[in-house]
Amino acid sequence: MISSISNQQLKEITKLQKQPKYRRASSLFIAEGFKMVKEAAEKGCLVKTYISELVLGKKQESLEWLLKEFPYETVSGQVFRQLSDTVTTQGILGVVKQPSYNIKDILDDKKHIWLMLDDIRDPGNLGTIMRTAEGAGLSAVIMGKGTADLFNPKTVRSTMGSIFRMPFIYVDDITEIIKQIKDNGYSVYGTAMAGSIAYDKADYTKGAGIVIGNEANGIQERVLECITGSIHIPMDGKLESLNAAVAAAVVMYEAARQRRGKIIR
Repeated sequence: MISSISNQQLKEITKLQKQPKYRRASSLFIAEGFKMVKEAAEKGCLVKTYISELVLGKKQESLEWLLKEFPYETVSGQVFRQLSDTVTTQGILGVVKQPSYNIKDILDDKKHIWLMLDDIRDPGNLGTIMRTAEGAGLSAVIMGKGTADLFNPKTVRSTMGSIFRMPFIYVDDITEIIKQIKDNGYSVYGTAMAGSIAYDKADYTKGAGIVIGNEANGIQERVLECITGSIHIPMDGKLESLNAAVAAAVVMYEAARQRRGKIIR
């Protein structure tokens, strides 16, 4: 049993929790909680599990399948609480391989609805967007340079497991992907006020790309120059804008609604 936070394995876990560069270099991340570890195991991404001695004593029978199939270490309860990135720990975490996808498969997806993120910085927003994109049935989430780290522990928790199910990819230049989508015959709409139409007046029934911009500055000008057209979400009151994750959800579900009903505008 590991009983010291200075244990080398736990130092590695701390680096994976706190250092984005280390996560990128190792292609690993930390998934905490029973649901997330189970998802990682089912996806074939789980490398090793770390379990609090207190949890192991209470739930060993229900964890038997996991303990048989994957390497694990027992950690003292006190040390696990120091190790955990959550306030109320479930006493289990996994070292997990990062899922990976290629752009060709993403663009060939038969749903033909892609969400593109232009410099979304907030980890919580990114996690919520991933979760919502799965619920709305999108093809993938394509993230431009500057977008938050999907494998940040806060982001991973916010995805509620969608990180294992929703295809995603980071790209150096999102404008190149927009051009590819347009060259394949699909429209690309971006959220912006200037020269825009209401989000529910755009036609998503044949497939489309949807671009959501930075929380403070919106979509970059060079990206706006590439899209088919701008869309906005009408609002009452004195609001100037919605939270980026909320705006993305509104547009994604409108696209899903239209495609279910094949409404052509």
